[in-house]
Amino acid sequence: QEQLVESGGGLVQAGASLRLSCAASGRTFSSYAMGWFRQALGKEREFVAAISWSGGNTYYADSVKGRFTISRGNAKNTVYLQMNSLKPEDTAVYYCAARESAIVTTIPNLYAYWGQGTQVTVSS
Repeated sequence: QEQLVESGGGLVQAGASLRLSCAASGRTFSSYAMGWFRQALGKEREFVAAISWSGGNTYYADSVKGRFTISRGNAKNTVYLQMNSLKPEDTAVYYCAARESAIVTTIPNLYAYWGQGTQVTVSS
């Protein structure tokens, strides 16, 4: 059974850093495009970052560009989101997602596999 498990969330102050991890299992996610999305309380889920199966292509939302970095582990079944210079508006539940395609997309509905989410709270 396919499974994505996020970890690394927490409560931090503005300006701090966090590193989220997503461990994928159950199938060979190494050939899948992976993404991070987030959903703040009362808001819709939004795209944060995505990475191609090879790790050669990355994409970011304008709101996190220059502060967040997405990467894949050597085995390609793990995806990371390094978050620096965190702001209170980054507070949300962060979800890892996988898509069986070489094409990266920012559209949540095009990702078939999702983790349970990890809470990130940034205090001012």
